[in-house]
Amino acid sequence: MGSLKARTTSTGGAGSTALARGDDPCRMPCAGARAGARPRCNPRSNPTRPIRTVKIRIDRNGSLLLANSTPMASFIWPTMLWGLLLLPLIVVFYRRLLRRSARYPFAYSTAEVLRLAAARSGPRRHLAAGLFLAGLAAIVVSAARPTMPLPVPADRAAIILAMDISGSMRSQDIAPSRLDAAKSAAKAFLDAVPDRVRVGLVVFAGFSSLLAPPTTDHDRLASLITDLGLARRTAIGEGLLESVAALPGRARPGPEGTLPPLSATVPPGIVVLMSDGRNNSGIDPLEAARIAQAQRVTVYTVGMGARSTSDNWWSSGWTIGGPVDEETLQTIASITGGGYHHASTADALHNVYRRLARQIAWERKPTEVSAATAGAAALFLVVAGMLSFMLVPLRP
Repeated sequence: MGSLKARTTSTGGAGSTALARGDDPCRMPCAGARAGARPRCNPRSNPTRPIRTVKIRIDRNGSLLLANSTPMASFIWPTMLWGLLLLPLIVVFYRRLLRRSARYPFAYSTAEVLRLAAARSGPRRHLAAGLFLAGLAAIVVSAARPTMPLPVPADRAAIILAMDISGSMRSQDIAPSRLDAAKSAAKAFLDAVPDRVRVGLVVFAGFSSLLAPPTTDHDRLASLITDLGLARRTAIGEGLLESVAALPGRARPGPEGTLPPLSATVPPGIVVLMSDGRNNSGIDPLEAARIAQAQRVTVYTVGMGARSTSDNWWSSGWTIGGPVDEETLQTIASITGGGYHHASTADALHNVYRRLARQIAWERKPTEVSAATAGAAALFLVVAGMLSFMLVPLRP
């Protein structure tokens, strides 16, 4: 308590004395305030209240940037913004008109005129002028052709859904079964992805197979997902290699492990790989991840199933393997710059796939919003005109 008192009394003034006493500075009258006036609190005078500030700067290209250099807006013709300097001149001209009109008496002296004069004497009389000024500012901003980073479908990108169809997917720890939950989640992903985004389908067990190259025919993909069955073993690395090779501009390594040169204009490639077990066949998954990284492919991995080490059995006697190999899936995502997600219920798996669809199937691109600012300018001017006739009616 002593340190608080020393901190506040060092600033001096009535506010600090009141704070040391335990009073609220916001209840203290400000210097020069009228007697009986409602006290106002200045947040700068209250040292116990933090003031949040957002730093915005303008770069040399006319872009508005946050403190972390995140672009808020930019302008194609930023020099047009110099027109905003005319707005203070309009305000000065408006104030001179008000002073000039105050010198002349009313032309009429009836009760109706007095009522109109009282209505025009309040703050509402400046509302039309303020909206008119806002309309002019919006016109200037529209002329500068503003652009903002808006979410648009990532129609250049190609996405591959890589699904594990190994025997462990028959397990019923996720109702009705892991395979059925994975099918439903994959269809939810297709529903959340824009129609213009190309999506392909790869399945893997002890083998890997491309069922559909990247396409915009999402209905056909949903039909293929519905008909998926099960097979033995798990080859995560082979499934990843098959997915990478199915993306535009990519290929499998040659006999000596060499990769063909990658074009500078290759479209973005993304793989969403789902598995519930451990790799027990084919190439090492981490080696496949390094091949994907070399071909600029981002891999998002999804591990499904319980994290416990319990064995389950099929009715046919096949053993369902242990828990999902989260460490391998996390490393694959880390190598390729993607992310790892785990789901132990059907609802959680749905949410993961829908969230991934929103994350990877959309991208922010600079989009011109001149039409929006021009529409706002028209709205401001129309409302200003209507208010001017309502508040300042024509004289008879």
